[in-house]
This record gives sequence, C-alpha cells and structure tokens, in this order.
Amino acid sequence: MSTIQIDGEHLDFAQLYRVVFEGATVELAPLARERMLASRAVIERLIASDQAVYGVNTGFGKMASVRISREQIGELQVNLVRSHACGVGAPLSEHETRAMLLLRANAIAKGFSGVRPVVAETLCALLNAGVHPLIPSQGSVGASGDLAPLAHLAQVTIGEGEAILQGRKLSGGDAMRTATIAPLKLEAKEGLALLNGTQAMLALLALGWRDAEIAVDTADVAAALSLDALRGSPAAFDERIAAARPYAGHAITARNLRRLNEGSAIRESHRATEKDKRVQDAYSLRCTPQVHGAVRDALAQVRATLAVELNSATDNPLVFVHPGGDSGAGSGAGSGEVISGGNFHGQPLAMAADQLAVALATLAGISERRIEQMTNPQTSLLPAFLVRDAGLNSGFMIMQVSAAALASEMKSQATPHSVDSIPTSANQEDYVSMGMGAARRIQPMLANLRNVLAIELLAACQGIDLLAPLRTGTQAAKAQAVVRSESKMVEADRSLAPDIRAVEGRIAAGDFSEIVR
Repeated sequence: MSTIQIDGEHLDFAQLYRVVFEGATVELAPLARERMLASRAVIERLIASDQAVYGVNTGFGKMASVRISREQIGELQVNLVRSHACGVGAPLSEHETRAMLLLRANAIAKGFSGVRPVVAETLCALLNAGVHPLIPSQGSVGASGDLAPLAHLAQVTIGEGEAILQGRKLSGGDAMRTATIAPLKLEAKEGLALLNGTQAMLALLALGWRDAEIAVDTADVAAALSLDALRGSPAAFDERIAAARPYAGHAITARNLRRLNEGSAIRESHRATEKDKRVQDAYSLRCTPQVHGAVRDALAQVRATLAVELNSATDNPLVFVHPGGDSGAGSGAGSGEVISGGNFHGQPLAMAADQLAVALATLAGISERRIEQMTNPQTSLLPAFLVRDAGLNSGFMIMQVSAAALASEMKSQATPHSVDSIPTSANQEDYVSMGMGAARRIQPMLANLRNVLAIELLAACQGIDLLAPLRTGTQAAKAQAVVRSESKMVEADRSLAPDIRAVEGRIAAGDFSEIVR
C-alpha cells in the first residue's frame, strides 16, 4: 500500500478512508515542508521584532491584550493545551480519532499556521504507529474550532494525556515512548495551531457522510423489495417523469428501482390481474424517487461542503508569506504578515450536519411508512402482520412498532443545532456554531436508520415469500438472498431481534448498497 503524502491541497475522501479504515501510512509532502518553513520564518521575524501577535506573544480570547514575554512563549503554548483539555463524555472511536489526526495534520501542512514541519510530522507519526489519543467527545461549541477535543489530541503530542496503543490505554508519555516518537517541545503559536480548527466535527461528518451514502443506496433496495411485496406499479419510475423535473437524485433512485425490479414475475402478475382496483400507489411507494432523490441531493451538498473543508486552513491567526519571501537566508526570508480572522468557525459544517440529520430522518420516516403498508392487511392485500394464522401469531406487528419508535426518535434528533448559540469566553466568542454537537448525533441516527431499513428488508422479504411461487426481480432477488442468509421466513412467532441485528450488520457492511452501485 503506497504512502499518502499530505500537502493541505489535495487530500480526498478516498485517501482519508484509506488512512482511517485500512491503516495507510502518511507523510508530509516536500512542497508542504517548504511552505511551512516559509510561514514559520514570518513568525520568527515577528517574535524578534517584539511586535504583538495574537496567540504568539499575547494571551488568548478575552485575554488577547495581555503581553507574554519571550521567555514564556513556550510555556504559554503548553498551558493552552493543558487548560483546554477539559472534554467530557464517551471517547471518540478509533476511526474518528484517526480521521482527526490526519485532517489536522493536513490543515497544518497547508502552510498558513506558522508552525514547524515537525508538528505535522508528529501527527503523521502517531497515525503510522497506531497511537490514538483518547479524546472525550463532548465539550466543543464549534468555535473557536473544536478546542477541547483537539486539546486532548495535542496533549499526546507533548507526551501528556492518554492514548490507546494496540488496544491498551496508556499515558500519552508511555504511548509515545513505546512507539519511539519524540514528544513535541512546543514553540510559539504551535499549541494554538494544534487546537484551533474544525477537525473534530469534520472527522465525524466525513465518516457519517460515507455511511449515509451506503444507507440511501440500501433504502433504494429496500423500497424495491417493498414495492414488489405490495404489488406496486413501476410506472412512477419512468425516466420521462424524472426528466420532466430534472433533479439528479430523483433520476438515480428511479433508475435503481427500475433495474432492481426488472424481470419481476410479481409485477407481471399485478399487471395481468383485475382483482386489484388500486389506481395509484401510496406516496411512500410512488414518491420514492422524489423523497430518496431529495436525500441524495442533500448528501451531494453535504459532500461539497466537506470537500472544501478537507483542504482548508481553519486556525487563527493565519500567516501569509509575501511573494519572494522564503525560508532561506536572503533578504526576503520571513517577509509576510499575520492576520486574525475566523476560519475556525464551524457554521458551514454545523449547517451541513443539520442537513445530513434531516436527510437521515427522512429516509427512516418513509421506510417506516412502507413497513406499515406491508403489515396492514387493509393496504397490503397480504395476511395481517405478514404471518399466516394471524391472531395466534403476531408476526411483524411489533416490528412496525419498533420502526415507528426509531423514526420518531430520529425526528427529535434532527432538530437543528446550527441555529443555537451560547456565548463563551467572557462574550468575546459571542456567536458559536454548535457544530460538534450537530456532528455527534449523526452516528446514533445512522444506527437507528439502519435498524429501520433492516426491519423494512425483513418485512419486504416476508411479503414476497408469501406471494410465492411468484418471484421478485433479478437484482432485487440478490438482496432477498442476503436477507434470507441471515433470517428464515417467519412461519410462527419467534423473537426477531437477532434477525434485525444480523441484517443491520449486513447494511453497515455495504452488502445491499453494492447491489445498486
């Protein structure tokens, strides 16, 4: 597996996922090193001139007017890391932590942070050695960046805090020694550069977006099976309808549904019979392309935001090297300026997280409606609650109840976070994004959604089995085979909790989404 070079300009999602899930090694690109040395020279020149520079020789936040002596500049940075490491709650997962390490290293590698290359190289070394800082998930308001989570990450780089190495919890110092990585001795601005960024919420959203893409593809598969179980009409998925209202997501889902149910004997039976007098299907079937398609379009917008953030400089202040200035010994060395701004503010990500949460809740909501359509004999034209001998057997009655509970929970989880703000730092930071909280709920929502989709897949396959010997479409049958490898047809009541759990695992693994990709 080739080593990934980071330069703050070209990191993509595929590389991120290789590092997070496959353990790909990372190194600082030579050009990034040159840029970092040039911006560091600017900081060194300003320190020598004794000019006041925020976060370099001043206090932070409301204490920005307090000057710090040259002798105390290093101590200032260490104190910043220690004081800000006050997160609480369950720690981030290994995958989330690896994403944070890579994303922060890449942001620093962009060359606007004014720190030495060794800072980014140390983060790369932690990744390559599998030293994962123990990072509490709560405590960030999403501006000035994810301060508390990133402080716990930074603690390990200086040999403090706690880390996980080969499944064991160690002190940061012991983990660094075991991995033979030298702890950083922080110099001017370097503690601030490690803390001041959006990489905690970005890490969670980048991983959540990946799982959401798997979920929306799975939802198309589940809907196709439900359509056949309910003997629905494929007419609503005609490509001419999609072309008349040309949303990209609509077209994708409509195409998926046509392909999945192609060759369905159930569909042909529906066309041939006069017994079913329904003219149009319920919205949860007929409008699947419009609803799933809107989710797809929302996910595309989220991806666009994340793609910008992957290669952005998000700390403060930023160091801009003047043309002609470089890291050498010439007269231009150290020529540049330091400008304070607000790139650490998480509002773009917070709003993307809210959009993602709404999309996930939408998928769960329409899936639950299809489950209800299948379990209700008045709409399904199938045995009540999808089981023979209904009354003696309850069948899928409580499966629908569980799906309703999860869909309802997701509605409250989808409440926007990005419109909330509680001022911090003595009202200096008076409007914050709450982006980390917005991002933290995405994985719990994804788990809920996968369980709802698992219930729909189980119900749809039960309905199709009840229509035997008629069979579903060729591609949809592949999905049915996956379900049946984990769960046999329900002939009499049994606990279906293990079946839900097994199918949910296959959803998470991408086994259903692969069918339409």
